[in-house]
Amino acid sequence: MRTSAILPGALLGVMGGGQLGRMFTAAARRMGYRVAILAPGRGGPAGQYADEEHDAPYDDLDAVERFARSVDVVTFEFENVPGAAAAAAARHAPVRPSGEALRTTQNRLRERALLERLGLPRAPHAPVRSAEELTAAAASVGTPAVLKTAAWGYDGKGQVRIDTPDAAPAAWEELGRAECLWEAWIPFAGEISVVGVRSLAGEVRLYEPSLNAHERHVLDVSTVPAGLPPEVADEAARIAAAVLEGLGLVGVACVEMFLLEDGRLLVNEIAPRPHNSGHLTIEACETSQFEAQVRAVCGLPLGSTERICGGAAMANLLGDLWEPGEPAWAEALAFPGVRLHLYGKDEARPGRKMGHLTATAASAEEAARRVRAARRALNPRD
Repeated sequence: MRTSAILPGALLGVMGGGQLGRMFTAAARRMGYRVAILAPGRGGPAGQYADEEHDAPYDDLDAVERFARSVDVVTFEFENVPGAAAAAAARHAPVRPSGEALRTTQNRLRERALLERLGLPRAPHAPVRSAEELTAAAASVGTPAVLKTAAWGYDGKGQVRIDTPDAAPAAWEELGRAECLWEAWIPFAGEISVVGVRSLAGEVRLYEPSLNAHERHVLDVSTVPAGLPPEVADEAARIAAAVLEGLGLVGVACVEMFLLEDGRLLVNEIAPRPHNSGHLTIEACETSQFEAQVRAVCGLPLGSTERICGGAAMANLLGDLWEPGEPAWAEALAFPGVRLHLYGKDEARPGRKMGHLTATAASAEEAARRVRAARRALNPRD
């Protein structure tokens, strides 16, 4: 398999057509690459920017193989590409990150097994694949707890809180009696995430932790610097680097962690791709997470992940903002240091991520204030 650098002018293949693929494509084309997208349908966020669109479902393995034969490398913009598709692509082109890295992070039980093997901190948990295991998990881990589907969960979906053991059977029924993870409820002080990149040669570079605030289980605002004590920031970096090494990842990944009141960290989730909390790196860092992904999958030097401003913040723009009418873009962009990123989605629905605002400023506090004020200006309410 090819190990030499893939240089500008090459055709990069991306499986997935959403906003992460769009921002990857923007970074790649700025660097002189061409980009081909494989996704069901045409004209999605990534396809609007790409040089080529291949309209096919991910389980059409013949289409996947034709796509892989036409490109110089294959990467992903979301992690739920079927393993068979990753394997089919790998027969014809380098696949970065590997299908095995995707497989691990597609399932919470496999993800927790990786953390256990690496000796990394995580919440007490147990598998639930049968009624007997449901009863055993309630006894061994206890309540309160969260029952999470092992696969296909994101933004709070596929999760039910359980406060007493007798509520467990109904919760499992609500989740369709799917394979699940029973995890202790953690009363955390905050959530942070660390985005990192690992090269083909095994070099790891990390972005500083971001502090994340959520609304209705969806990321709302991310801020850097996170204001962590140095020892906590160092531990977050150690954990993230160990995850990237443990996965053997080539590319970008994000490690989300709970910050406890006593300063301890617990790994919550791993995403083997650029992450919503890392969007602020486009303006805030020497090398954005999307350029870092391009560099890594092409075998180029990774570039600096250092912040180049005093502070930065990112605020998600959900479809709810469009309900009263078109948002007031000019009012938001009147704020200094604020930039707008829209994803080109054709329909604004409540809860759907339609874009984001980024603010840079002299401090994290000022950046967060600006980005929130700019978002309020989009749709002022009495």
